[in-house]
Amino acid sequence: MNWLDPRPFLRGVAWLDDGRPVRADPADLARLPWDTAERAALPIGVRLEFTAEGAQAVELRYRASVPRATDALRALAHCFALWQGGSCVSETITEPAEEAVVTIPLPTASDAPFTIHPPEAQSPVILGLRAVGGSLTPAPRQPRWLVHGDSITEGWWSTRPAHSWPATTGRILGLDTVNLGYAGTARGELPIAEQLSDLPADVITLAFGTNCWTGIPFSAPLLYETTRAFLALVRQGHPDTPLLLVSPVLRPEAEESPNRLGATLAELRTAMEQAVRDRMDGRSSGSGGSSRPGGSSGSGGSSSPGDKRLALLPGRDLIGPGQLADGVHPDDNGHAAIAAAVAGALRTKLL
Repeated sequence: MNWLDPRPFLRGVAWLDDGRPVRADPADLARLPWDTAERAALPIGVRLEFTAEGAQAVELRYRASVPRATDALRALAHCFALWQGGSCVSETITEPAEEAVVTIPLPTASDAPFTIHPPEAQSPVILGLRAVGGSLTPAPRQPRWLVHGDSITEGWWSTRPAHSWPATTGRILGLDTVNLGYAGTARGELPIAEQLSDLPADVITLAFGTNCWTGIPFSAPLLYETTRAFLALVRQGHPDTPLLLVSPVLRPEAEESPNRLGATLAELRTAMEQAVRDRMDGRSSGSGGSSRPGGSSGSGGSSSPGDKRLALLPGRDLIGPGQLADGVHPDDNGHAAIAAAVAGALRTKLL
């Protein structure tokens, strides 16, 4: 049987660059920081979704490589996880190879769509797929959810790609999750906001800010204005799309420790949340100069009708210290807790 074109089966795709899924506009990389462009080359969250009729297995032909990877990273086994509904059916482990064919057994007598999560870190490019003993059909399209954030959104410290909070939330709500999380970055880069503005979306979530405490330090007023500008640019392309902002989750070392510009993560979080509330309430200016807890809300700015399709999910209490794997990134339990909270916020406030 001939190999099928994988593109109708791919989900979680933002852009294609010569057939390879990428997570930033390949025509606009020059305006992005190098770390954002580098992380965007990894196909985080990209997966295959299909229904099978009479098939005993599905074969995938793929090419895997990691740009500038170490030999140790290349030696990692390739894991293809087969999911159906909210459960992992099986995991197929293969030896590392630049190009290979993997055979993934399918359960019999099942009409529900299947999802295959490839090994993200090896940057797999799916070249083709075909059924063994039956036929495959692309799964029905689901509403498209763009999720922007940092390494936590990328899924760091989740034990499998399917356990990240965006992947889990997408399964809960029946959304096509497009993961635009960039580890070590996501500091409110405005070119990313413009790219989000240009992408088709049925719902959008923003979850950045923790990397504004260190790495490239922000003051609270700077993050307040950056958040307002980011939201304004996204809204240019999505004036009525449901939009949720999740402020930074707990990071114990940063909560009360000032960065190089004197801002704690608690103060940065407050600034982000105030920027969202001001836009929701229609205030044209807010707490930019006084975003410390207990500071003035600065509500004396001019008013507009407000953004009724924007919602805020405060991140501080979504997880506790015991759900952090390394003091920064949630473990599987932490990812599950964030997913439940985001799903609840989207369902009750926006969807």
